[in-house]
Amino acid sequence: MKKTPVFLESLVTNMLRLRAICPFSWRVFQFRPISCEPLIIQMNKCTDEEQMFGFIERNKAILSEKQVGCAFDMLWKLQKQKTSLLKNAEYVRDHPQFLTLHNLATNKFKLMNDDTLVNVLYVTQQFDIKLLSEFSSCLADQHLYFSPLMGKIADIVHRNLETTQDLRLKSTMLLMSEDLTGEQALAVLGAMGDMESRNSCLIKRVTSVLHKHLDGYKPLELLKITQELTFLHFQRKEFFAKLRELLLSYLKNSFIPTEVSVLVRAISLLPSPHLDEVGISRIEAVLPQCDLNNLSSFATSVLRWIQHDHMYLDNMTAKQLKLLQKLDHYGRQRLQHSNSLDLLRKELKSLKGNTFPESLLEEMIATLQHFMDDINYINVGEIASFISSTDYLSTLLLDRIASVAVQQIEKIHPFTIPAIIRPFSVLNYDPPQRDEFLGTCVQHLNSYLGILDPFILVFLGFSLATLEYFPEDLLKAIFNIKFLARLDSQLESIGGMDGTQQQIFKMLAEVLGGINCVKASVLTPYYHKVDFECILDKRKKPLPYGSHNIALGQLPEMPWESNIEIVGSRLPPGAERIALEFLDSKALCRNIPHMKGKSAMKKRHLEILGYRVIQISQFEWNSMALSTKDARMDYLRECIFGEVKSCL
Repeated sequence: MKKTPVFLESLVTNMLRLRAICPFSWRVFQFRPISCEPLIIQMNKCTDEEQMFGFIERNKAILSEKQVGCAFDMLWKLQKQKTSLLKNAEYVRDHPQFLTLHNLATNKFKLMNDDTLVNVLYVTQQFDIKLLSEFSSCLADQHLYFSPLMGKIADIVHRNLETTQDLRLKSTMLLMSEDLTGEQALAVLGAMGDMESRNSCLIKRVTSVLHKHLDGYKPLELLKITQELTFLHFQRKEFFAKLRELLLSYLKNSFIPTEVSVLVRAISLLPSPHLDEVGISRIEAVLPQCDLNNLSSFATSVLRWIQHDHMYLDNMTAKQLKLLQKLDHYGRQRLQHSNSLDLLRKELKSLKGNTFPESLLEEMIATLQHFMDDINYINVGEIASFISSTDYLSTLLLDRIASVAVQQIEKIHPFTIPAIIRPFSVLNYDPPQRDEFLGTCVQHLNSYLGILDPFILVFLGFSLATLEYFPEDLLKAIFNIKFLARLDSQLESIGGMDGTQQQIFKMLAEVLGGINCVKASVLTPYYHKVDFECILDKRKKPLPYGSHNIALGQLPEMPWESNIEIVGSRLPPGAERIALEFLDSKALCRNIPHMKGKSAMKKRHLEILGYRVIQISQFEWNSMALSTKDARMDYLRECIFGEVKSCL
């Protein structure tokens, strides 16, 4: 068995020693090349480890600490593309230029920011899992508990606990949290939330520190604590009781709109978000001073209370409804008094359209239409992004955005193009000059496709696909082996069914003649998820799936299991495969029952695969006409066995 290379151990040890000896910033006086971009671009063009090691050998004298971090990151990206990870890891670990990279990292460690440091440590341990044990000991020896960096490092160690049966590592990991200050505990909690680390022992230890220092946190920090603990599914009544008491005491003495908004938002996230009359009075007192962000935040919080407080006295709910009316009044007043698009868009920057109160959304769109002539190359991206998030189809605004893009394209930053195209995709709308608009946008971006973020590139391709626009250069950039290999490792399957879907599944089974005649949560060969699937023979009689039926709430291990070939290849002559899709409110525009681009494209794709697609909106399903089980059963029979192809 090979021993852990000495230089790997020394890399971690030396790094941590330097960090411990010099805890203050080393970054005040730094000398670096005027631009490091060309070298990073060269690295990104490397297609294998030999090219990377050749690059390191040629440029070792001029690499900055950032470029050293990028080199580690690039080696790990190349490693993930290999089929034999262990064999390739040994090759990288034993290569002389990896030792060179180690020496560079040690020499430039003092200049590295926290993110680069974490990246180097993470990649180093990926090439030798045994190094984690040495790493944990170094953390303990060097007293690195007192650093916000600890949160990120702790999670790197935690994510390897399941694969590394090392009790010394585990005990050291848990000891890390005992001597944290309140500020450091908050940083660790934030890092755990970012990385979705739900280690119960670590959460318990961190929250014990938070509980001890809770009185010393400011309102914004209390909101962060509430958000992270809610996200991490933390449940401890004593902690939340003290947190609630503290938030209410702050609220009673606060007169600043933004601070009141933060406190109210935090209270609304607690397990018992009920707010008393004093709290409601405090909100009412600051309403005249609130901007749209504050008003939107208040409205979201009040709606949470109303949903929760239906079990309380009607008197309190009535006061909350009255508060909603006041929020609506002040929101309309602020919009109607807007006299500049520039001032308005500053408020829109941090405002999400899908959380904007329904009652104010139409007023907001009307205000934007009023300032429509002021939309130009400077603000078109921001306006387009906001409209994308509203789910509100305004053809006037979209036509104006398209016109600005065509007329002022040379002044628009290329990286703004995806945001400009997005609302047309999301809302499934073609402007009058569709081809000219899309062609101009894509042409403006073509020369930047190679340096565009991969996720943005895929998202751009998706947006254009929903609009049935397929530019050749973009397709070539996406559909090549190297690019697809990087994306392949990030694909994840989708989970099971919720309560409503299980209810529908049972009804479909009854309509079709048994659970062996319907499949739930089916994945197609192109990874579209179909809510429910059934097959009818040429006489419209349901065909059973037999032993291939999927258990309730589970996904097939492989797409269509035994029917992975071309759709219909295993079907009897004249039979048809039916996809039943239940569309929630997010699938439609908020102001009219117009299907959005993603659902429309999915329907086209399923039809190409051979499906007859039945789409049922939640508005129809939950309507008074379908308020009984019998009515819903008749409706499903009509959709499946009749001529109905869309039930929107």
